[in-house]
Amino acid sequence: MIEGNIKKILITGSSGTIGTALCEHLIAKGYEVQGIDWKPNKWNAHVEEVTIQGDLRKKSTFKKLKTDYDLIIHFAANAKVYDSVKKPELAKDNFLTLFNVLEFARKNKIQRIMFSSSREVYGNTEKMSYDETDTHIEDSESPYAASKLGGETLVHSYQKCFGIKTVITRFSNVYGKYDESNRLVPLFIRLCKEGKPLTVFGKEKLLDFTYIDDTINGVTQIIENFDKVKNNTFNLAYGQGSSILNVAEMIQTGLNTKTPIRIKESRPGEVVRYIAKIDKAKAMLNYNPQIPIQEGIKRSLGWYNKNIYK
Repeated sequence: MIEGNIKKILITGSSGTIGTALCEHLIAKGYEVQGIDWKPNKWNAHVEEVTIQGDLRKKSTFKKLKTDYDLIIHFAANAKVYDSVKKPELAKDNFLTLFNVLEFARKNKIQRIMFSSSREVYGNTEKMSYDETDTHIEDSESPYAASKLGGETLVHSYQKCFGIKTVITRFSNVYGKYDESNRLVPLFIRLCKEGKPLTVFGKEKLLDFTYIDDTINGVTQIIENFDKVKNNTFNLAYGQGSSILNVAEMIQTGLNTKTPIRIKESRPGEVVRYIAKIDKAKAMLNYNPQIPIQEGIKRSLGWYNKNIYK
């Protein structure tokens, strides 16, 4: 059932993990959804039906789109942190696609934008837990982090100059399904299945892992209350930390494997310690994540065993 004034939504990056899950969720609730991605959606036939293939770095791509969306949700990004250290031009793509999306909205008088940012904007400091005010440009550890922090600034400027209503979401290690990338959880599952060693970059590294269903519930709360919570930034995470080493061991146990775990130094550009303070999302969105890491890994392994490693 649709709540609020938003009915027609454009989702960029609709073939990705969060994009796919959100599209199928919103379609089931009755929203009119249009997805756009530079690759087809391999996970859900219905989502693929509403997905346009296109490269958002190119202005010509936007000619394929309608112009009467109630909301644009911008997920599309090169999202691997260490990849941006090896190839900094990936961060330039993130700036360019966001700029093009914002210009598309401005020129067509689309009044609402949701921008997906990242826990990477907090960088490495002496803190363990971070609220939404704990961002400083000098703490950017990677080109990816800079593209997200700079992207947030660009979003704010379009809100102030052009009156576009905005919401920024900062995600953290979203996992669960629809992901065959080299992100940590699907990578460790794949390596265990292949009997190969797992490499943990940073024995003490501790991050906030968010199960996909909790992420989608948080985003949905924003959509349904957009005009009430406009021009705010929210941490959407679980609110507790898990060490990378423990996550590796959980996956090993769940798959009943004993592949070796190798410990190496943390890589340049990566945040090594992060727990989200989610008080603001709880208070304003009634956000209440339900899936702790142990249950999330169990559900993830069930999905991968059924859909990838049959």
